[in-house]
Amino acid sequence: MGQGILLSADSEIDFMIHGIFSYSFFGHTVWITTTHVCVLIVFLILIGFGIAANRTMKKASDVPGAFQNVVELIVEMLDNMVKGSMGSHAAKFANYIGTIFIFILISNISGLFGLRPPTADYGVTLPLGLITFTLIFYNKIKYQKVSGFLKGLCDPWPIWAPINIIGDVAVPISLSLRLFANVLSGTVMMALVYGLLKWFALFWPAALHVYFDLFSGAIQTYVFCMLTMTYISDAIGEN
Repeated sequence: MGQGILLSADSEIDFMIHGIFSYSFFGHTVWITTTHVCVLIVFLILIGFGIAANRTMKKASDVPGAFQNVVELIVEMLDNMVKGSMGSHAAKFANYIGTIFIFILISNISGLFGLRPPTADYGVTLPLGLITFTLIFYNKIKYQKVSGFLKGLCDPWPIWAPINIIGDVAVPISLSLRLFANVLSGTVMMALVYGLLKWFALFWPAALHVYFDLFSGAIQTYVFCMLTMTYISDAIGEN
């Protein structure tokens, strides 16, 4: 289908991974792909929504309009979700959890609008997992101190330290792979439906989009954020 295509199983099946243009970087050819463009589009949507929400809330009225109602509903829903999982520590992490929740959700459901979900690329989900892992590690050192961290690695006996280390290292991998694999599977399924059934796939695949993009996308967003909050709460401990 062209030199710029990075992955295509068949000329009739398009997984929407295309190289848009390339440039040379220290002697290596680097491609700007559809994933980069879709991430940029999601960012622009979030930035636009954030600017509009900020201006609306600065002029908030006692009788809110439709957009103000939507903004207040989203903020209240996210705050309640974080408070329900993290209790007294919710205020410190509400912004982070809310940000990744909205970013992942918009990324997951972007397939409804003809985009390739950015979260169907492991290069997007892995950094999310690594950011969460860094936050977990930071809070573990902050609240449990180095002595508590080392004690946890040796729990219940020092011989278990290698296994506990592997368990900690597996956290960002499991978080990122779970999100990546579930979103990618839906993307591949829809590509196969449209590629193999061709003009037979006119209206009824909309039901599949509702499941793979909307329902499954929302579930995976919720799971990622809930696991993030659980891991961070465990790192903080009883403090």
